[in-house]
Amino acid sequence: ETLLGRIGPVRWGGAEHRVTSERITIEPFDLRAKPRYDLVVDRLAWWYFVPREWLKKVAMMDDVYLLNSPFTFQAMEKHAAYCAMIRLGLKVPETVLVPHKNPPENTRFQYTAAKYNRPFDLGAIAANIGYPLFMKPYDGGQWVGVTRIKSHEQLMQAYDESGERLMHLQESIEGFDKFARSLSIGAETMVMDFQPDQPMHNRYAISHEFLSEETGEEILTISRLINAFFRWEFNSCETLVRGTEAHPIDYANASPDVALTSLHYYFPWAISALLKWTIFCTVTGRDSRVVDMDTRRYFEIGDREDLSYKEKLAEYRRLADDYFQVDEYLDFCGSALKHVDELVLDWVSSADFDSLLVSTVRETYPAHEHEQFTELLRGRVGLWVRERGRRPQTA
Repeated sequence: ETLLGRIGPVRWGGAEHRVTSERITIEPFDLRAKPRYDLVVDRLAWWYFVPREWLKKVAMMDDVYLLNSPFTFQAMEKHAAYCAMIRLGLKVPETVLVPHKNPPENTRFQYTAAKYNRPFDLGAIAANIGYPLFMKPYDGGQWVGVTRIKSHEQLMQAYDESGERLMHLQESIEGFDKFARSLSIGAETMVMDFQPDQPMHNRYAISHEFLSEETGEEILTISRLINAFFRWEFNSCETLVRGTEAHPIDYANASPDVALTSLHYYFPWAISALLKWTIFCTVTGRDSRVVDMDTRRYFEIGDREDLSYKEKLAEYRRLADDYFQVDEYLDFCGSALKHVDELVLDWVSSADFDSLLVSTVRETYPAHEHEQFTELLRGRVGLWVRERGRRPQTA
């Protein structure tokens, strides 16, 4: 919001455009009411149904541009996303969905279960996958309910504790070399060295060239493919790298982490990418395609037996680059938004940004940790600033 207020008029296509923003409130809405927005950045609808249904309405009826499709949030529950990417030939670990341990509260369940449900051997399924493995909710997030299982006893305990949640059993990629998390915002993707066992402020390592160029490009292609396929333009993907093999394990995040306290060094890039992409979509009149899925084009490639894995990736990259208008976006940024990088650097190196950093720390951490995290974040963001030839200011 701060940067958008400072960016000034954007000149494109022989016209001058002014882009402004406001926070949208949640209230009853008339299905025939006309919104005054061209584009909406949503951070709530993955869990809050009122804004989700409003987003569906403005997408279908008013052509409002949305960064993430509310119609594919079911895929954000991972199960449908796994299914689609397996068909496309990605190296998703072996995955099996198992029924609820405890039945859902529905008067029709007992009759239905007695007629159609069949007994199954959970231990045999797990043994077929192989230990260790993971039990994880099919609709999970933030690692809630995820258990690494090494034995039959742990398997039964985890299943007993899963209650009414539908669970996946998933192969564990043992001995992986790197855990990569890629944050995608429109046509840009940052592939980061992720350390999930660390506390949040240490999970994104400041690590350059931690992947080979070929593997980095493969992960970028996988991320862009997933996002183009499901119409997600603000999403994060997780990939395990073992040797030369890239295994996507989690690539459905309707509200990816862009907090200053966790992204630190990478925060300026994320905000800059979000600023550029939203302005590009608004000013150029990019068509919203959240209700216009073309999954068949991707499946036609995935189903071809004459194409190798690398050849399929190349075809997917072509489709995904076309969907995100990568060349047009880069041209737009290089002409209409050529001042934005300097604008972001001015802001991030300013005393105003430092004040934002300090207030964020105070709102996030207990008082006895304020000094520790203020200096930690100043150091990491300051590194980004100094790499660009500036000295960060403090408030």
